[in-house]
Amino acid sequence: MRRREFMRLVGGVAATWPLAAHAQQAGKFPTIGFMNSASPDDRSSRVEEFHKGLTEAGFVEGRNVKIEYRWAFGQLDRLSEIAIDLVRRQVTVIVAGGALNSPLAAKAATSVIPIVFTVGADPVRVGLVPNLNRPTGNATGVFFVVNELGAKRLSLLRDLIPGATVIGFLVDPNNRNAEAETVDMQKAAAAIGRTLIVLQASNAGEIDAAFASFVGQRAQALIVAAEESFLTQRRQLAALAMQYAMPLMCHLRAMAVDGALVSYGTDPSLAYRQAGSYAGQILQGVQPSELPVQQLTKFEFVINLNTAKALGLTIPPGVLAIADEVIE
Repeated sequence: MRRREFMRLVGGVAATWPLAAHAQQAGKFPTIGFMNSASPDDRSSRVEEFHKGLTEAGFVEGRNVKIEYRWAFGQLDRLSEIAIDLVRRQVTVIVAGGALNSPLAAKAATSVIPIVFTVGADPVRVGLVPNLNRPTGNATGVFFVVNELGAKRLSLLRDLIPGATVIGFLVDPNNRNAEAETVDMQKAAAAIGRTLIVLQASNAGEIDAAFASFVGQRAQALIVAAEESFLTQRRQLAALAMQYAMPLMCHLRAMAVDGALVSYGTDPSLAYRQAGSYAGQILQGVQPSELPVQQLTKFEFVINLNTAKALGLTIPPGVLAIADEVIE
């Protein structure tokens, strides 16, 4: 999709609409408030999938539904304000994605407006719903396993670079799941006899400083936490990893495409399609509590062979054989 066409797709129109049934009786469209912690450039494929899910449920933007798009551009502290604004506009349903902060902000802003979330953390563990099969309340959505894959990423990195015994772990302290993910990674590192150096960064300057610190502490490889802010900074991360000859493990394919050595995780685009379907069903009158939280369990392991060659690394044949995609 061309940039101009996509920007027109996500432009949105500011309006205030009541609940779906009343809106349709009045000849007006219901409105979906679509809030995300990232930027539209980083989310074009996911928005397309969201629209596909909506269409499957019988709704097309501009024809029988309006969508108010709100992007935080990686600034997680903006999400509470965004959620409050959508509630003030009385949108019919809120679709909250990106960092965990996004659906948590939506839930804090309203207990009445239905919320459809897409998250990479266990929604029960983080308090979004009490139960996956019976979410109750006003929230439901899709759970694609991301944060809980830290141990697997660490294991893959060990297989890729057996001699790397000191591993850096970069987290964004503003992410609501940062502390839990750090604890999980520390346990996983101890279990396989690796030393984990944990540093925090939430902007470009702090990322620069963190890389220099990792090098000073003799880290031999780096894992970035499964956080949306790092997707926005993926090109900077890849450039620094190359500058310091630091093998980089990430959680999204897009990050490997842009130069990280490897990525391991789920494809969030599938979650957005399901979120579109759920939003459409709610517009039809289905209650969020009637829609069980869906869980995606398909994972993809991507290796950037160009990056490996630039770093002077030879990928073990056994690891190469299990890759779902090799970029060369």
